[in-house]
Amino acid sequence: MKFLKLALVAAAASVAMSGAAMAEELKLSYNVGVASDYIFRGISNTNNKGQIFGGIDATYGIGYAGVWTSNVDFGTPNPDQEIDVYAGVKPVVGDVNLDLGVVYYGYTKDKNGIPGSYSYFEVKAAASKAFGPATFGVAGYYSPEFPSDGGEAIYVEANGSAPIGEKLTLSGAVGFQTVDADGYFSGVENDYVTWNLGVSAAITDHLTADLRYSDTDSHDFGKSLYGSAVTVSLKAAF
Repeated sequence: MKFLKLALVAAAASVAMSGAAMAEELKLSYNVGVASDYIFRGISNTNNKGQIFGGIDATYGIGYAGVWTSNVDFGTPNPDQEIDVYAGVKPVVGDVNLDLGVVYYGYTKDKNGIPGSYSYFEVKAAASKAFGPATFGVAGYYSPEFPSDGGEAIYVEANGSAPIGEKLTLSGAVGFQTVDADGYFSGVENDYVTWNLGVSAAITDHLTADLRYSDTDSHDFGKSLYGSAVTVSLKAAF
């Protein structure tokens, strides 16, 4: 556990020192989409309601940064909007693609009668490798303070994807979330396993549809939020 924390902190440090390794061409991309639910690590972040999201990404050599936003609903009047800011580097070592970065999850009006706030940040370290047409990867995230004074949190995941036709891609992931839960959520089951499996269809060069099943082994806060869900989404990227 300590080794993982140190590795993730080192990943964040590498982001700050990556400028010299970048190329000289800045590229911008944009995305916008809708979904029947906002599932994040197996949990509905829109109270089983629909989602509208969008973002802007910039790449400069191996470096990247971006901002992404979505509506949220945690069963309270506020917050109602999530705004994420992230940055990192994606170096290649041999035939392994790395992703080392930081993510800040921000929420509007995020204090609503509970200690602490919803907003928090994580450092990230991920690696992926192609095996023929398929790609497999692992990722780890570490936060020193989870939402609502929740204490340290770690999320680890194994994922994979493979084409199953000219325009179809099968993908899935299995992850484990653990939270110290020292604050407001002390006593709540905060260690759980989550998984998802789905198919994405490239409708055009810019438009992708996704059908995905997700679930967890947790029942806290109601099975409807942590339980099985089938989500349909449509995303445009330019």
